[in-house]
Formats: sequence, structure tokens, C-alpha cells
Amino acid sequence: MIRTQKTLSEDLQGKLQKLEEYIRGLGSLAVGFSGGADSALLLYVAHELLGDMAVAVTAKDASMPERELTEAVSFCEDRNIRHIICDVDPLKIDEYRNNSPDRCYHCKHMVFSRIKSVAEEKGISYVAEGSNTDDMGDYRPGLRAVSELGIKSPLRYAGLCKQDIRDLSEAFALPTWNKPSYACLASRFVYGEEITREKLHMIDMAEQFLIDKGFAGVRVRMHGNLARIEVSPKDIPKITLDGLREEIYDQMRKIGFLYVTADMKGYRTGSMNASLKDGPFRA
Repeated sequence: MIRTQKTLSEDLQGKLQKLEEYIRGLGSLAVGFSGGADSALLLYVAHELLGDMAVAVTAKDASMPERELTEAVSFCEDRNIRHIICDVDPLKIDEYRNNSPDRCYHCKHMVFSRIKSVAEEKGISYVAEGSNTDDMGDYRPGLRAVSELGIKSPLRYAGLCKQDIRDLSEAFALPTWNKPSYACLASRFVYGEEITREKLHMIDMAEQFLIDKGFAGVRVRMHGNLARIEVSPKDIPKITLDGLREEIYDQMRKIGFLYVTADMKGYRTGSMNASLKDGPFRA
């Protein structure tokens, strides 16, 4: 078993052993690497076990903020992991650009088809992605593409949930152990609203501004010309403080939003999926 800097519970040791046995059995692996906590742990374990027969492949498109790409590059450079960056453009797909409820399926199908091609070129037998058991509870059309393309999901296979991944990442001293969850910028749009490079750039600038102001796990959801800001519930009082509130409003207006609001529920994953139940789109 890979050495850790902290003692693991018996349950977590068992899951790690199952993960290691699974990855060893693959022999060579290309990990779809976003730079987030899940894929970072998967990549780290794969590289520890397989060495140069484990490679990171990052699919770069307009929905990936520059900060995420920079962190992904640094993670691989610091650990001497082979890292391949390839360009994809899901905006060429009508269902993605028009933000249909199965947008993520079409995007993931394009991304992992490209990663499979890269893996074949490099003589790598398998491709893996970093979903975990917690991802099974929400509307995740992207997992359908993963299944259709034969992409491996080692973390799910080993029974690892999000907290397990953070605990293991901390035990391995990975910088991503407490990194806020991240989803591509395309997830910030209400279903049915057209996705464009310009709008993705607006969201990227808006979220980066809030991150620079000290908000972690922030989301700026786009509803036409309205920006709906989600922050951690504990940060809702902060975002409405006089002075900062006006600064945020002015910056959002400069970016291009006409209206700016703070979501009273606070940040939660998949908040745009609420419309699939009650809105014009139904799963």
C-alpha cells in the first residue's frame, strides 16, 4: 500500500487497497485530469503505482478558467507526471451550445473521445475519470458518456466518497485536499440559455473577482442579464456588508451583468438542476 503521512481508518485502508489493486490490474492509465481534488487523487495513486505508464490528460476549452489549468500544470510538474494538454471545442455541438439538459453528456463524449485518442497515440491501454460515489445522487448525464465510451471510474469502484477523497488527499499531503469543489463554467447557465465564449468569460471574471475577495466555493449563475451569486451560507452576511456589497455590484456591472443578486440558500452543487423538475425541461 502507498505510504501515507497519517494513519487511516480501517474502512479507508480497505478502500485504498481496493483502489490500488484495481489500478495495478490496468497496467497503464490515462487520467482525465481537471486539477480538482478527485482527479488529482486518482492521478497521484496511478502515478505512484504505474510510474510513466500513468499520464495526465487535460482537455482545455473555453469553460476551463486559466487558474484551473495553471494549477493542473503545477500539480504534474511538481510530481514529474507526464501531462498532455489537448484542445477541445464543445461549443461546436448544438446541444451543448444551446444548453440542453443533456449538455454534459455531449461535452463529456467529446472530451473523453479525445482523451481516448491521445491514450491510444501514447500506447496507454485505459482511460479513467474521477467521479466518486457522491456523484451518483444528482442528475449526471455525463456519466452516461463515460459508460458508453468504456471509461474507467476507479474511485467509484473502490467505494470512495468525497470525504474519503479529501481524507486520503490530506494523508498523501496533496495540495488539493481542501480545494473547493469545482465544476466547469458551463454549469452556471440556466437550461435553454445559449452558451457563448463571451458569456463564459463573463462568469470566469465574476468568479475570479469573488475568489480574490476571499470567497471560496463561489458560483455565479447566469440568468440572462442577471448574476445570481452563491457563496457558502456562512459568507452570506459578508457578501451583503456595506462597502463590499457596492464593490461587488459595481464590478458585476462592469463585467456586463445588468442585475446582481445573492442567493439566500447559499452555494450548493447542481442548483441549476432544480428547473428539470419544475421548469420547462424535464428529465
